[in-house]
Amino acid sequence: MLLLLLLLQLLLLLLLLLLLLLLLLLLLLLLLLLLLLLLLLLLLLLLLLLLLLLLLLLLLLLLLLLLLLLLLLMLLLLLLLQILLLLQQLLILLLLLLLLLLLQPLLLLLLLLPLLLLLLLLMLLLLLDAAIFT
Repeated sequence: MLLLLLLLQLLLLLLLLLLLLLLLLLLLLLLLLLLLLLLLLLLLLLLLLLLLLLLLLLLLLLLLLLLLLLLLLMLLLLLLLQILLLLQQLLILLLLLLLLLLLQPLLLLLLLLPLLLLLLLLMLLLLLDAAIFT
């Protein structure tokens, strides 16, 4: 009887030990699951950070593109201003040429006037000379 009680007690102890072992194994499994969840969360956070970084890079690229577009627009405006200045100079030259064409007979007259006066003086001198000798 005593032996049977001892065996029963040993069996209960073994069962308790097995239960404790099972509980420990369950706890270990839970810890492993928690660790896996934590790793997954960390991976998700890393992915989110990578996405944020990509978004920031895209924004930077967009800003660079905008700056390039602004620079191109400024260059175009500068080119337009240069063309307008050249057109203004061409217009001034055309106006000067037109003025010269309009004033050409007057200028020719101004150039020929001293020659005509000289010719008139020569004719007067010849007339005076002819009057003196006759």
